[in-house]
Amino acid sequence: MAKEITKVIKMVIPAGAARMGPPIGPTLSPYGINGQDFCNQFNEKTKEMGGILTPVILTIYKDRTFSFILKTPPTSELIRRELKISKGSETPNLKKVGKITQDQLKKIAEVKMVDLNTTDMAQATKIIAGTAKQMGIEVIE
Repeated sequence: MAKEITKVIKMVIPAGAARMGPPIGPTLSPYGINGQDFCNQFNEKTKEMGGILTPVILTIYKDRTFSFILKTPPTSELIRRELKISKGSETPNLKKVGKITQDQLKKIAEVKMVDLNTTDMAQATKIIAGTAKQMGIEVIE
């Protein structure tokens, strides 16, 4: 018999850096979850990822246990790290903050493929390129 689910929570936490302070502690405490236990498990699973923002879907069960699924980092975060920029442009259609090549787009698409709604690499690359353009990054054809 499946466990009864109390709550499903989505959070974005830096890989390997979960701590009991906000937002994790206050989010988990109303459900009687051992937050330190969650932080330890999350940090163990993500320690190799170098602090990149990592979405996590945490399922809390009625018996006060939990499970979680790690998702791939946000596309904008992967683009920022690939280009070594701090943030996207505040006016993306006027001010460009970098350039991205097709090879870089493909590299990011390979990471994101499991979370995209396509299995076609060319289409996945276009999706990543769209995000890059929205960030004020020039896509080199």
